[in-house]
Amino acid sequence: MTVLILTSEEDVTADMVVVHLNASGVPVVRLDPADVTGGVALSGEYVHGSFRGHLWSAGRLLTMDGLRSVWVRRPGTPATRVAQPSPWLTEESAQALYGMLRSSGARWMNHPDAARRARHKPWQLRLAQHSGLPVPATLITTFPGAAREFAERFPDLVVKPVSGAHPQEPPRAVPTSRVAPDTDFTAVAYGPTLLQRRIAKRADIRLTVVGERLLAARKDATADADPEEVDVRFDRSPTPWRPAEVPPRIADSVRAYMREAELAYGAFDFVEDRDGLWWFLECNQSGQFGFVEVETGQPIAAAIAEWLSRPPKDRPPRAEDANSTAR
Repeated sequence: MTVLILTSEEDVTADMVVVHLNASGVPVVRLDPADVTGGVALSGEYVHGSFRGHLWSAGRLLTMDGLRSVWVRRPGTPATRVAQPSPWLTEESAQALYGMLRSSGARWMNHPDAARRARHKPWQLRLAQHSGLPVPATLITTFPGAAREFAERFPDLVVKPVSGAHPQEPPRAVPTSRVAPDTDFTAVAYGPTLLQRRIAKRADIRLTVVGERLLAARKDATADADPEEVDVRFDRSPTPWRPAEVPPRIADSVRAYMREAELAYGAFDFVEDRDGLWWFLECNQSGQFGFVEVETGQPIAAAIAEWLSRPPKDRPPRAEDANSTAR
């Protein structure tokens, strides 16, 4: 059975997993939904109570009942890399592709429905609280008065986007920034604003979760760090990421979060305060892991490949599965 990876051609992080899949003899097909009706063709037949579906890409024919798992890594928008793209063609192609894949019985990392829900940061914050993870005091508002009152209660604040990347082409990350003490919150009325109590951090933590495996890395804050630079993504210090142990209570809460979110993969961002407590910031359901593996040597790509290689839960292993795993 085959592993299907949905991602862009430029996704070098996916290449790290493909290497492990190839080494274990597991067939793998990689395609970008943006190429549907161009370099990717599909067909599904529903006759006499049965379903037969096929995908064709780069000279490979893939059957839906031959799918072992689907990794939704960083896929493009369906049917956008064609001669005449249109919103109608995108919707038709998305319905056809993902609708047939949902009928395959394959295991998902992550299922599109779960991934779409997991992107919502307000939902993440509430789920983190419910799962027992410490969450900094946070306000999302369009009321200037509410923002002023929140700033009075928590004078040391940061501001960050609710959704993440700025919707430009290509998307650009918007850094988390400190809020000045004399900030005029009038502009809050023009768009939802996320304010959060700043945690004086001892370290940044990236916790990568693959199934039941938890792989944590920490990046210690330097003593001479600029207090205005709070976003680790823009940290210019040479401090490396190093492997870290996950506190048992955090591990239990993270697994509870993953179960409730119905995710097989998640990249959690925490900050560790001066007392050693990990504070939840967010969970990216398709977050990058390559930089962590390169710096720490943690086998994240191998863990993903191993998870993708397992047969679907609702289907018994086939002879060829056992043979490919043994190779």
